Amino acid sequence: MNLKSTYNRIAKDYKKDHLDENWWIEGIDKYLSFFKPHASILDVGCGFGKISKYLVKKGFDVTGVDFSENMIELAKEQVPTGNFFVKDIKHPLNFKNTFDGVIAIAVLLHIPKNEVTGVLKNITAPLKSKGYFYATVKEIRRGDRDEETVKENDYGYDYERFFSYFTLDELKRYVQDIGLKIVYENITSSGKGNWIQIVAEKP
Repeated sequence: MNLKSTYNRIAKDYKKDHLDENWWIEGIDKYLSFFKPHASILDVGCGFGKISKYLVKKGFDVTGVDFSENMIELAKEQVPTGNFFVKDIKHPLNFKNTFDGVIAIAVLLHIPKNEVTGVLKNITAPLKSKGYFYATVKEIRRGDRDEETVKENDYGYDYERFFSYFTLDELKRYVQDIGLKIVYENITSSGKGNWIQIVAEKP
């Protein structure tokens, strides 16, 4: 089963499981402090729309993309005022408009490392000059592999997902290599592991 099929299958269970997570709030609030009210933000890999909903409540204009049709349907239910589209970030997003900000929370962790640069170029292409990009990935644990496919059964049925794990310096290097300037970095814990957070400005 590929990743898209997996997320289409687990969408409703995943939403229930992750509805109360809040490890990302401190980082996203820091990110939002870079913007004026009503800025436009593209939520890449928006899933069921939890963070999009938070952004809308904060007064931002939100567009979300995800490759899972079922996740997009859930996002539309969560955020009726948002704009949501089915798009695969491994391909150009082809937006005619540009955005003040782009976020990719827990997204690059599903991208093989030999594809990260291409994906970063795709998702930051719609970002305006002097706009800000925010990304979070899971920090690699000492001695663990940096890429793996994990078989899971959290919801009473088998499924599997691919994961990449990073160091802070590694993520910064990927982002700097596509020409963005790092303006904020942090590592926070979700209880299950550490999350690397970076904000970068587009020239």
